[in-house]
Amino acid sequence: MITWRRGREIMTERLRDEAVPLEPFMKSLLREPPQRVPGTAVYLTAAPEATPAALLHTLKHFQTLHERVVFLTIEFRELPWVPFEKRVICEKMRANCWRVRVRYGFMNRPDVTRALEQCGALGLDIDPMQTSYFVSRQRVVPGIAPGGMAFWRERLFAAMARNAGNVTDYFNIPTNRVVELGTRVLI
Repeated sequence: MITWRRGREIMTERLRDEAVPLEPFMKSLLREPPQRVPGTAVYLTAAPEATPAALLHTLKHFQTLHERVVFLTIEFRELPWVPFEKRVICEKMRANCWRVRVRYGFMNRPDVTRALEQCGALGLDIDPMQTSYFVSRQRVVPGIAPGGMAFWRERLFAAMARNAGNVTDYFNIPTNRVVELGTRVLI
């Protein structure tokens, strides 16, 4: 458990250090916007102020952006339950982009699909059949990096990360609507 916890801390630090701030990125992107395609793209991100790696990969490979973009952050509170009516916060950004924060207590069952349905009452109406979910998957690569762990612990953490549960199952995201884009993280 100590290896898992320390490995997650190191991985979070590495990802935070490499993250591109969302607001300046969106400003620069919208100066010369890419072609927009129909539908909604939901990008899951742990840090609401950072540009999701999946968005960067999407723009790099496809040079397109969906007509509606949602940056979704799921937060867990140190409460057993967060009432349904207090779970979802929607913030409209520029160019038909939205920031959505969904809050759960540690006893709540996360359900992204249901949370996005709740966004309709807050001004963000999403058609589930026209929605794609983009998830960043990190592949942990053990190596000699400053601030890391012993090499054997890095290898153990990499194996544990490979065997960790699937985010789409845990957050109840329709598996046939998910696009996973990978990033290698050196720990």
